[in-house]
Amino acid sequence: MIESGFPRRLHPYWPRLQEKTRLWLLEKRLMPEDKVREFADDLRYTDLMAGYYTDARDEVLQAIADYSAWFFVWDDRHDRDIVHGRTGDWRRLRHRLHAALDAPRHHLHHPDPLVSGFADSVLRLYGFLPGAWNQRFARHFHTVIEAYDREFRNRTQGYVPGVDEYLALRRLTFAHWIWTDLLEPSAGCELPDSIRKNPSYRRAALLSQEFAAWYNDLCSLPKEIAGDEVHNLGISLITYEGLTLEEAVDSLRRRVETCIDEFLAAEREALRFADALSDGTARGTELSSAVRTCVGNMRNWFSSVYWFHHESGRYMVDSWADRSTPPYVTNEAAGEK
Repeated sequence: MIESGFPRRLHPYWPRLQEKTRLWLLEKRLMPEDKVREFADDLRYTDLMAGYYTDARDEVLQAIADYSAWFFVWDDRHDRDIVHGRTGDWRRLRHRLHAALDAPRHHLHHPDPLVSGFADSVLRLYGFLPGAWNQRFARHFHTVIEAYDREFRNRTQGYVPGVDEYLALRRLTFAHWIWTDLLEPSAGCELPDSIRKNPSYRRAALLSQEFAAWYNDLCSLPKEIAGDEVHNLGISLITYEGLTLEEAVDSLRRRVETCIDEFLAAEREALRFADALSDGTARGTELSSAVRTCVGNMRNWFSSVYWFHHESGRYMVDSWADRSTPPYVTNEAAGEK
């Protein structure tokens, strides 16, 4: 469905993007040199963003790609803190990230590379659109940090959330509204509330993110079962609906396919909404064009997520020496001493 219906696109800046993000990971000490050299390109973090925000200016895409790479490193630190029971370390990191989000300039030289790298990427993102967008982005990411904290508690306690509870939490841990917010600097236009909250626009945005989260759960299920994790839609379905592993996989696939079909209908509505914004004024033309760009990038998310999960080393579990420990995670990168 994806390969035939969602042609793959890649931003022309991608080769340079890959090179510069690799250097940024080294500069910010987010991954050691040997791991960057061995794994960074194969993890394909830049491919994911270059296939999504294909209309962004080069400097905007670079800031987004660096932020995305940071996000994956943070996700790995969170995982290792859970695996090793480092509750105090996680609590300190959580509070520092909240502080860095509100005052990134004051955290650029923090001794924890994860905090200073976050501050650097956020400060760059804050430079593209007016302050109201920055405040919204910060508000949305504060909720992501707290959702990660809820996942931390669930996993350390061995608690498998129910299906509805998991779906609500997953929208936050997957940062649905962060990636949607970033459509706007990519289009070079801050969208007013009347557009962002319009049901046509919002539904298309949500469905593109739901597809990504559920497809991620489908592809990461072997990795997460190997690591005795409790946070995956498949695991919730097995636990609370009594499904076998095969039945849970089938259920996930059906959800993904339904999401694709529903997006195609929502996309048509969102494009009609974009057309209606063009009222003959300069502002109407600008907003109509921006919405069309954002919706086009929502479509890109399907193919970009699909290929990322089939090409990234994050999901090549069968090739790992230890199926529960990613080979690209080291003591330094995971915050371990």
